Amino acid sequence: MLNKVVIIGVGLIGGSFALGLKRAGAVAEVVGIGRHPEATARALALGIVDSVSTSYEDALRGADLVLLAAPVAQTGPILQALLPYLEQGTIVTDAGSTKCDVVAAAREALQDRVHQFVPGHPIAGSESNGPDAALAGLYQGKKVVLTALPENAAEAVERVAAAWRACGAIIHTLSPEDHDRVFAAVSHLPHLLAYALVDDVAAKPHADLLFQYAASGFRDFTRIAGSSPEMWRDISLANRAALLTELDAYLAQLTSMRAMLAAADGAALEAVYTNAQRARCAWIEAIEAGSMRPQPQDNT
Repeated sequence: MLNKVVIIGVGLIGGSFALGLKRAGAVAEVVGIGRHPEATARALALGIVDSVSTSYEDALRGADLVLLAAPVAQTGPILQALLPYLEQGTIVTDAGSTKCDVVAAAREALQDRVHQFVPGHPIAGSESNGPDAALAGLYQGKKVVLTALPENAAEAVERVAAAWRACGAIIHTLSPEDHDRVFAAVSHLPHLLAYALVDDVAAKPHADLLFQYAASGFRDFTRIAGSSPEMWRDISLANRAALLTELDAYLAQLTSMRAMLAAADGAALEAVYTNAQRARCAWIEAIEAGSMRPQPQDNT
């Protein structure tokens, strides 16, 4: 049981963490801090947090756990701001979608207190934002990746892992480097592509006509382009090296498929489509069978 949790950023991710802990009876008090007073006021009105604060000194007093649920570019400044009030027994974690930059920012900001920071990333979300989008069950059955530091005590990592497990999540572990390479391919590149497609269509002189006839395929492919532009700008820049590698590979694939199309090579196109269909079906079947979910781990 956590006595006090502080959430910096009480939107979809931070708000859902708070609601998940509350639903599980795993926390006595949740304090919210945010850049936008209207958002923290809304979180309070919705019962996501028990109180709001504009003071790190007041908020962190007696805190067991602090979650940074803010755009990754804010990690360093936030950690620098809270450091003077960070008690020895408080553990800080984050929900950022990139980890190498977050770890670097934490080392610079916290220095010899970096052992109190356990990096994390919940693999769950929505294209909706803000406190009204928060869901108590958002993390149920979803993965949370912890990229623990060599300096982290096992007890600190377990405190973070236990909080996520209370929300229904399944804990995975990766190094920061492996994390960023993986998510460049399966998350960051798809977001970039979705934004690019919608922006391209919107810039055409007959965009209104195109959107008029866009249906479920376009909606499904571009759903994630409804996500926070600020957040995805920061993620793209923070993981740009790995993202550029994946983008170059994708461009090569597109160039190859363009050549197939120009040559009217139906057999080659069908082979790509067939391989993609087979791989996607196998992925979905593995998820449904539960084979991609490891058993919950202790002291991860």
